[in-house]
Amino acid sequence: MLELTMATVSGADAGATAGMLMADAPSEPGAVLRVGRDRAVCRLVTPDDWLFVSRVHLEFLCGPDHVWQVTWLRGSQAEPSSEVRLTVGEYAQALAYGGSVRLPRGGSGEVVIVDRSEPRSVNVGFYHEM
Repeated sequence: MLELTMATVSGADAGATAGMLMADAPSEPGAVLRVGRDRAVCRLVTPDDWLFVSRVHLEFLCGPDHVWQVTWLRGSQAEPSSEVRLTVGEYAQALAYGGSVRLPRGGSGEVVIVDRSEPRSVNVGFYHEM
């Protein structure tokens, strides 16, 4: 099972966790959880006016080996208006626009989408339950 929690934070709310949302899916091949503005396909939805987040921004997909990966899907723009970071324990890395990273099996961490033009972020915590 992959469990996700999402909080949206703006400059005025720094340090606060308001509007936390949760979603989960079994670790079965082909299972998918999406994060973005499109309520029709995303399980975790950001505010409509947060345009630095694509309609479908992140996709968490369970592979045939029951290991999850996260992909920063390319949007309609050639260059993104946000940055995406993955943190697992003390290890942190930037996620490339259009890139994917496998999540640790049985681990936890956070994926953060940061607006390049304003002090706002979308923080998506994950926990892969074995």
